[in-house]
Amino acid sequence: MAKELLSVGFLPLVDAALPILAQELGIAEEHGLDLHFIKDLSWAAVNDRLLYGQSDVAHMLAPLAIANTLGRGRPAKAMAVPFVLGLNGNAITMSNELADKISPDGALATPAEAGARLVDVIASLEKTGRRLKFGVVHRYSSHNYMLRYWLAGCGIAPDKDVEILTISPPFAADALESGAIDAICVGEPWNSVAVERGCGRIVLVTAQIWRRGVEKVLAMLDENLEEKRDVVEKLIRALHETASRFVDPENWDRHSEVLARPHYLDGSVELIRRAISDRILLSKGSSPIHIPDFMFQYREAANFPWKSQASWLYSQMLRWDDMTYSREDQLRVEAIFRSNVYRSALDGTDAPMPSANSKIEGGIEGPLAVGSTQGRLLMGSDPFFDGCIFDPDKLPEYLENWLI
Repeated sequence: MAKELLSVGFLPLVDAALPILAQELGIAEEHGLDLHFIKDLSWAAVNDRLLYGQSDVAHMLAPLAIANTLGRGRPAKAMAVPFVLGLNGNAITMSNELADKISPDGALATPAEAGARLVDVIASLEKTGRRLKFGVVHRYSSHNYMLRYWLAGCGIAPDKDVEILTISPPFAADALESGAIDAICVGEPWNSVAVERGCGRIVLVTAQIWRRGVEKVLAMLDENLEEKRDVVEKLIRALHETASRFVDPENWDRHSEVLARPHYLDGSVELIRRAISDRILLSKGSSPIHIPDFMFQYREAANFPWKSQASWLYSQMLRWDDMTYSREDQLRVEAIFRSNVYRSALDGTDAPMPSANSKIEGGIEGPLAVGSTQGRLLMGSDPFFDGCIFDPDKLPEYLENWLI
């Protein structure tokens, strides 16, 4: 049987794992697919390839798919996200000098403690006229929004008290090492690269800011989705099966070796294995520590495209990007996350399927059985560090709280 060829744009990050492993483990072939990968070094390049037809689907920043749809910075082009590639997996790595002030004991700080100390550092630097520089991977990235959410929640004005600059992930450790920036918020393995070089220390991880924060997604042009609907559903089934194997510790050695290959991440097998096993080295010479849910996959419908997650990202765009709320735009944003396609692709499989397409984010305090249309679905705690919750049906009121 002839296989369907799909070109996949990606950046060399651990959270590009599922499509890569689907191809290399033969799972894509079992589902009638042949995946061809196009590696780039910046999100702008990945995005351009997808928009201009050089790739069929892409490993993409979730907020970037929204920005494309809303026409932020370029003509609007509707996107579709039928599968979430994972939750969290990012960290905030600071120069050793700054890390010593923010987390003097060398441990993983709590967001509140780190923020309070950062306030003091900023106040001290203000006398010299210098502002701390933080690097994020793209203006429209969860890294940018999670960093801003944390800073603002600690009383720091992101656009006044510090500078936030854009740096492509493969160059983030270089920028930190050169002294061009004071901290980076980036995905693995690039935090660990900085740690191994001895030029930085991991102080926070984004799972501490929002325990179930949406991260990378599988994105494609909306106009191509129906044309390739059957192929896309095959891909979703292949990715779901891959995700089930990805969380099995028995597979971590093999998966790390595959991802480290030159044409994929071209990196250290050891650093990649740490990321996928939630064991992270905070500083050079220390021992890896277990960070629960550091990079979250498969469990609790982690790969389901919740419309409420898209809506939260939209709320952050409104908060930080000088945009005006409209109900029409919120519905456009929620329509990007194609839960209907995910449902159709996995109907009749062993995948637990939530009965709703949207939920209150940050409102689950412990294991909670939720309604499902197939299988049994148990959701874990998903708090924001500041205790706030996000109800997508009350987005204007949510924004008003921040203005107050």
